[in-house]
Amino acid sequence: MAKILMIDDDEMLTESLSAFFQQHQFEFSYTNDPTLAIELIESDAPQLLLLDITMPKIDGFTLCKQIRESYSLPIIMLTARGRLEDKVHGFEIGVDDYLPKPFEPLELLVRVQALLRRSLTSQPSKPESHQLMRFSGLEIYPSQQRVILDNEEIKLSGMEFHLLHTLASNPGKVYNREQITGALKGVEVDLFGRAVDILLSRLRQKLNDSASSPRFIKTIRGIGYTFIAAQDEIA
Repeated sequence: MAKILMIDDDEMLTESLSAFFQQHQFEFSYTNDPTLAIELIESDAPQLLLLDITMPKIDGFTLCKQIRESYSLPIIMLTARGRLEDKVHGFEIGVDDYLPKPFEPLELLVRVQALLRRSLTSQPSKPESHQLMRFSGLEIYPSQQRVILDNEEIKLSGMEFHLLHTLASNPGKVYNREQITGALKGVEVDLFGRAVDILLSRLRQKLNDSASSPRFIKTIRGIGYTFIAAQDEIA
């Protein structure tokens, strides 16, 4: 049973969604106090987080930044603020999906299922030695969602990891924005072209990569992106 944690100060909404998701065989917990978020993530180990933006004491953007310092679980941001600037900022700080309020619980359910399915399907059933993807200076462990860059582990959000895994699984293949969106989501959701570029930029920063002199991800002007690092043989 998948575990979901919701952080939202709207008591009626959290109670109604709790009942809804439990009816659909999810383990659902919530808090209306955002200051308890980190503690609950640590104690409950949820597989996905639902996060509101406008809350007392601490806003969702600030909280998301704090969470991303230590955790890579998928985050869906729920908010009455539907401005494009808010969406862009959310993707910049590591949000995986964005759903404006008011929304239908069924639409949220579909998005939750898509993100969880993507996490599960990224974990191959082969032995660990064959799961390892090794390139010059870079190691990717799909089953653990771990990335080692120049012998040091780096922290990636769920979407950042899946983007890297998608590109690295097919070195030399050029992906356009639509293909990247489809690979990351698996369903039609509110991910737009600029969000893809923001995601690529954020991933490059964490990989210490450069668009002008790429080590891992190369931009094909007017077309898309491709993974160019040389693959090492695994003993």
